[in-house]
Amino acid sequence: MKIEKLRINKNFTPCLAATGDELFRNGFFIFNITRMIEFIQNNSDSFFLEDVVVSDFFAGFSSINESHMDSVELSIPVIIAEISPGQYNLIDGNHRMEKARRMGVKKVPGYKLSPGQHLKFLIGKDAYLSYVEYWNSKI
Repeated sequence: MKIEKLRINKNFTPCLAATGDELFRNGFFIFNITRMIEFIQNNSDSFFLEDVVVSDFFAGFSSINESHMDSVELSIPVIIAEISPGQYNLIDGNHRMEKARRMGVKKVPGYKLSPGQHLKFLIGKDAYLSYVEYWNSKI
């Protein structure tokens, strides 16, 4: 499958972040996870659940809240995003992934998002422009 360069959308509007929204920082890039989940739920015909292999993602997150682990529900899909061509990062579901790892679960349900699906959830225009440049530099 040929990976294509991204084109800058001159009309890009950053995703607003309201108080209480869950945000995920991946270096300079900050995604609004709350709005992303809402979008997936409201457009379920455009997103498909896949099995996500637990061992494919980093073990040993530094920010695991141990008191939260008992209430973590593994049936809620994680979200992985293609951050560079062919390279996916876990952007929602660190606790679910860690619980699955501890329980010996090999796969969890998840959504695998392409740049075209996750870029609209960046909260800054500079981050958007940098992402397009970053992506294109990897091709």
